[in-house]
Amino acid sequence: MIPDPRDTPASDAGDKFDDEHYPAYTMGRAAEMLGTTQGFLRSLDEAKLIEPQRSSGGHRRYSRYQLRLAARVRELVDQGTALAAACRIVTLEDQLHEAQQLNAELRQQD
Repeated sequence: MIPDPRDTPASDAGDKFDDEHYPAYTMGRAAEMLGTTQGFLRSLDEAKLIEPQRSSGGHRRYSRYQLRLAARVRELVDQGTALAAACRIVTLEDQLHEAQQLNAELRQQD
């Protein structure tokens, strides 16, 4: 369940919107921001690329992180890549990015 921002102190609410994983965007707003359809976002959910959180009413809510992944898939699909292949490419790119960040952090500890 997504808490109502009015029930949260102002500083906590600001922290949530700074969090790239906070599900701040409705499906309609997310589709509008990406310039795509809500069906496209549902297809990414079905492909298990992004699994949006659900509001107490059952509506999908997306984070900025999820929207970045969706935008990259859309870019690949627009270039002619099949949806399943685009989802796999984005998953691998994301895993590589995480591994590179972890590697950099470990190097700084040495």
